[in-house]
Parts: sequence; structure tokens; C-alpha cells
Amino acid sequence: MLLAIDIGNTNMEFGIFDGERLAGSFRLGTNRDITSDEVGLFTSQFFRENGFDRREIEDVVITSVVPQVMYSISNAVKKYFYGKVPLVAGDNLPFQIENRYEQPKEVGADRLVAAVGGFHKYGGPLIVVDFGTATTFDAVDARGAYLGGAIFPGIRISMEALFTKTAKLPRVELVAPGRVIGRNTVASLQAGAVYGYVGAVSSIVSRMKAELDGDVKVVATGGLARLIGDETGVFHAIDRTLTLDGLRLIYENFRK
Repeated sequence: MLLAIDIGNTNMEFGIFDGERLAGSFRLGTNRDITSDEVGLFTSQFFRENGFDRREIEDVVITSVVPQVMYSISNAVKKYFYGKVPLVAGDNLPFQIENRYEQPKEVGADRLVAAVGGFHKYGGPLIVVDFGTATTFDAVDARGAYLGGAIFPGIRISMEALFTKTAKLPRVELVAPGRVIGRNTVASLQAGAVYGYVGAVSSIVSRMKAELDGDVKVVATGGLARLIGDETGVFHAIDRTLTLDGLRLIYENFRK
């Protein structure tokens, strides 16, 4: 079995693979001060409560955009998974994708991993839209080369900035209100946040498709993919586990 860990700015997602099947997954908030024992005990509890055996984990693979937590995560793997040294995408685990960025090392590891997963599962040309702390748009050509993309402030960051910089606007639940013309402040904020973001996403995807050749597929992933996907028809698929699948695929190719 394989343990895949996707460390983002807001959450860390853990996936347990039995071959190609994602047998279980759980999420832990990204805390830059977290200790290896906190990670290890939480992970051990999930394994125990869900019938998994830590001794059956053959390898651990990680993608991370938060260097500050890597020491604790790596130590947790070694302490709680019987001395295993994790494979880290872009470090001791090559991405195995042609990267055409002007400065290839500047691309976030999660973006390349999702591109690998997306191309393998859906083919190319492809646009992967990942709704995380930031929303990223990444383009892959018909042969599987990573071309680049766009980075947009995440919807939660955008709303938090609005609440922080205004005196009278309240924090609201992030849901689609059902109509654009809000009849109260809460509905107006929700309409602006959700439908404004839908418009931005649709526009960026449309412009990226115009720069790509062929029948371009568009895949969404990340925590808010379903919320935005339900309000727009631009996505061919919503794939919550795309980055974890990408980690598994990179690992499998590396081990061949």
C-alpha cells in the first residue's frame, strides 16, 4: 500500500492507495508549528479507526508547497511508519513531465503533480483548475507537456480581504444564493462572491482554450471545485482526488 500526502497552504490531504484504488483519505489543517508527534498520532488514529495497518504501507510520497512543515512531516513518517524515508516530488522523486515554464523551478509542485494526474486520466490538451488557497489554472498540451498557466486569488482569500477591509460587512457562508440580485446583505455578498468568481473562472478558461490547439478538456479539483462547478458548464469533470492520483502515478512510474 502507498500513503500519498498533498500539503497545501490551508490543508494537508492524506490518501491511502491499495494499488490504483484510493482506499481511504483524510484531511488535516496545515499548521506551520505542527509537531511530528501530532501528525503521527492523528494518522495512527485514522488508520486504527478505519481498519488500516501502518505496517502495510510500503512507501510514502509527498508533494508540498509549505517548506516549513516538511521537517515535522518527514519525521512523522520515519517515526510512525517504521523508519521509512518519504519520496518528495521534485526532490528525490522526479516529476516526469516536460516543463516549459521559463523558470521551471518556480512552478509549485502541486501544479505539476495535478498536471501529471490530469493528463494520465483525461488526456490532452488539458486545463486543470485547482481551487485551493489560490486558484491555479494550468495548461498541458496534447503530448503531455506542461505549458504554464495563471494564478488567481482564492475565493476565501478574496472574501476575507473584503471582510477585513470593510467595517460593516459580515462574514457569510460561502454558498450560491440562487439569484444574482440579492435582497439582503448576506445574499448580495454571496452573489458577488460566487457568481463573480464563476465569471472570472469562465473567462480565464475561455482565454486559455483560445491559446491551445485541439479539443481542450477542462478538469476542476480542490475544495471549492464543486461549488463553482455547479454554477458553470466549463468543466468536463470535477475530480477531488486528482493531485493524490498524480502522486501515485509519479511514484509508480518512478518504481518501474
